[in-house]
Amino acid sequence: MTPDATHTGDPPHTRDFDAFVAANGRRLLHIARLIAGDDHRGEDLLQTALARTYLRWHRIQRDDPVAYVRRALVNGQRDWWRRKPSHERPAAYPPDRASDVDLAEEHARRDALLRALAGLTRRERAVIVLRFYEDLPETEIAETLGIAPGTVKSTAARALRKLRESPDLASAELAHLAKANT
Repeated sequence: MTPDATHTGDPPHTRDFDAFVAANGRRLLHIARLIAGDDHRGEDLLQTALARTYLRWHRIQRDDPVAYVRRALVNGQRDWWRRKPSHERPAAYPPDRASDVDLAEEHARRDALLRALAGLTRRERAVIVLRFYEDLPETEIAETLGIAPGTVKSTAARALRKLRESPDLASAELAHLAKANT
């Protein structure tokens, strides 16, 4: 059975949407995981955003569907935080995960970065992800988040200052430098 055979009876917009997801899915999943601060929550967030995107695909496919999904991810995360029970608290190390001692250096540094990002506010984290991972200009970030471009600049500056002062990133960098000098 050829790959296109599965889409024989599907409407053309379904094939177009499937092609969009195939071309952008990994990138969007990474963005979702970064915005959510958790792999599993990021997967759920992306699934919801893609479901909403599919329902409106005939209207948005000609514009910028990646921007639409990014905005849906930010809005979905914002909605989740509003509904989140107050008794939930993020944990530095989920109980089902190996400790950093058993992980490779790259994973330890990634974990330190994720912990440092978790110390940011939701808006700060979204601005940092969209600015430095997605490499979006401030105007597009402002449009995506529904804030003024000046707010994007000040939020990014504040978030970067917090990241520079983060003990998680400082200890990860010191460990990296110590290993490099041995």
